[in-house]
Amino acid sequence: MQKIMLTGKIHTARLTACELDYEGSLEIDLDLLEQAGILPYEKILVVNRNNGERLETYAIPGARGSRAFCLNGPAAKRGSVGDVVTIMAFSLLTEDEAGKCCPTIIVLNEENQITLRKGKEVGKSDS
Repeated sequence: MQKIMLTGKIHTARLTACELDYEGSLEIDLDLLEQAGILPYEKILVVNRNNGERLETYAIPGARGSRAFCLNGPAAKRGSVGDVVTIMAFSLLTEDEAGKCCPTIIVLNEENQITLRKGKEVGKSDS
């Protein structure tokens, strides 16, 4: 049996832009992606606290240090600049792996700076 488990999360990110004329996705500062354990082009679930919208897309790496969160393409209609979103990545794990799973979670402030880290530390082994 396999389970779908949360493995990376960015909590309380603020959207910095919404660009309708783009092929789609959510651009995220590469530093923040790495800190949350989310890979570039990985499938993500985005939940908008301001309007209740939920969407699945993929993470596009943005410029390091930019603190950017930009909804692109049709997804841009699901948010506005300043909206607070949570971004989650899930992985398909065996039952044994799932029992040991500890997601990497970062919590951001109003300027998209990390204020809290929870769960697995990026770069540490699972052993």
